[in-house]
Amino acid sequence: MVRRIDKLSVTLGRILKVHGLEGRLSEYRVLGRWKKAVGTVIARHAQPRSVHGRKLTIIVDSPAWMQQLSMLKPDIVEQVNRSLGREVIRDITLKLGEITASTAPVEAPRIYTSLSREEQTQIETCLQQIHDPDIRETLRRVIEKDFLNKKGKSRCE
Repeated sequence: MVRRIDKLSVTLGRILKVHGLEGRLSEYRVLGRWKKAVGTVIARHAQPRSVHGRKLTIIVDSPAWMQQLSMLKPDIVEQVNRSLGREVIRDITLKLGEITASTAPVEAPRIYTSLSREEQTQIETCLQQIHDPDIRETLRRVIEKDFLNKKGKSRCE
């Protein structure tokens, strides 16, 4: 019997779908690639807050920028989708609010506090060959959760 090997992205997609995390991955990708997608000038005045369905909510720091960005909505949608490599966003909602000083993507907190050093090393070994930071962090969380649920069994083998 010949066993077909799927791409990592296909396998990851299935895992995320089973655990109800598929939508969150798109959100993390948009947040992580925002500055690169829209440029530093727009990123200084507008930051993505959430993705629900295919609608991206963006916080804008002033009414003038809100007006400017409302005219650029189609371009922003196109730029974000291009940076993600597929259509994830169809519409944008702009909201007036405060922009945080940091433009660096926020890394999700690690669960390592209740994992042994050996388990932490196993996780890092599994993730060593994955270069995409979004996929690596998502897989890290999935594997950590699996370790916590089924202590001692790695899904990388």
